[in-house]
Amino acid sequence: MTDAAMTLSDERHRVALVGTGHRGAGMWGRELLAGWRDCTEFVAICDVNELRASHARQEIGTNAPIYTDVDTMLAVARPEIVIVCSRDDTHDDIIIKALEAGCRVITEKPMTTTPEKCRRILEAEIRTGRQIDVTFNYRFAPTAARIKQLLLENAIGTITSVDFHWYLDTKHGADYFRRWHAYEKNSGSLFVHKSTHHFDLLNWYLDSTALEVSAFGTQRHYGRNGPFRGERCQTCAHTGACDFYLDIRKDPWLTALYDEPAEVDGYFRDGCVYREDIDIPDTMTAMLRYENGVIASYSLNTFMPIEGHHLAFNGTKGRIEIRQYERQAFEVPDHDEIMLMRNFGKAERIRVPHASGGHFGGDDRLRDMLLRPGLKDPLGQRAGALAGAMSMLCGAAAMASVKQGRPITLKELGGLPDGIQI
Repeated sequence: MTDAAMTLSDERHRVALVGTGHRGAGMWGRELLAGWRDCTEFVAICDVNELRASHARQEIGTNAPIYTDVDTMLAVARPEIVIVCSRDDTHDDIIIKALEAGCRVITEKPMTTTPEKCRRILEAEIRTGRQIDVTFNYRFAPTAARIKQLLLENAIGTITSVDFHWYLDTKHGADYFRRWHAYEKNSGSLFVHKSTHHFDLLNWYLDSTALEVSAFGTQRHYGRNGPFRGERCQTCAHTGACDFYLDIRKDPWLTALYDEPAEVDGYFRDGCVYREDIDIPDTMTAMLRYENGVIASYSLNTFMPIEGHHLAFNGTKGRIEIRQYERQAFEVPDHDEIMLMRNFGKAERIRVPHASGGHFGGDDRLRDMLLRPGLKDPLGQRAGALAGAMSMLCGAAAMASVKQGRPITLKELGGLPDGIQI
């Protein structure tokens, strides 16, 4: 139970979970029931793969009925909140149906994958008057909150530029190329699926909107670059030679959610990272120009020996810098250290302890904010559909720039309804 836990309420949220993969069954299933049972109850578990839903229900520890069809689930279970954790490209239809059924929606990031789908979601939110929350949990991490406070305090004057570089290690990064994320039609590319987190942080930190994106992206390591390939790890002839071999049968959690359910829909969680039809970049850079004049440089690399990020804000009166370690090949401290450097003065080291739970405690703070009534939000950490749209459109603009070889303005993507200006 989190620090914000209250006594059991007679009015618990009636929750339906749509999508029972790792994220859905974990953060928004098993963990949610363990820590927020006093304010939530599952009334439905929904997944197109009934076997996966059944295994997930058992792992979560609920007796909620299982549905394979969203329309039936909404009509019969009549949830108050629908949590959307399905494949990225399916979010829009589920979100819109839930809004039109009178539900509040909590959706995993990215909110959706294309500007057209983004526009549909925003129009539905306006039309129905219902609320969408996008789960940008990085905003709630203690270090992110402390950086936001420093920026609000004008600690380094007016921000002029940002350096932001994210590193995925050979465990986390490779996972995206094993799974459905490896195809742009499903995920929008990692510029959308993963970078939506990072673009949202930039938008939130700067309290501004990106106007234009210029980007490069290439596939240098995964896909057809590999020395050999197969269909999946479990049937591959190269398991002894491949650095990326994954035996999901050693993990009961992955076995329950993916191995047996693959018999139903043919989706393998251990797809070969060297499949020749993988069509997303694994090495990416972008430049973003913001409405408030800030210029940001960004990169994402997916096969590093390190996991984490480097972030620096350059201002008229100084610089804020952080190197955050998540998984490394060397021993790292149990805290983050923000460097606050003023142009004419001593540097200050600000120590931020890690909190327990996912994303250094950010996951728990996010769930509290979304599910416990009356919590204050002085830093504006709670993110709605417009925030989800603006970060996703940054990624869509980046991919368009990669393909077209020119800067792309967010306005030309047409992802916002009439009346919402960039």
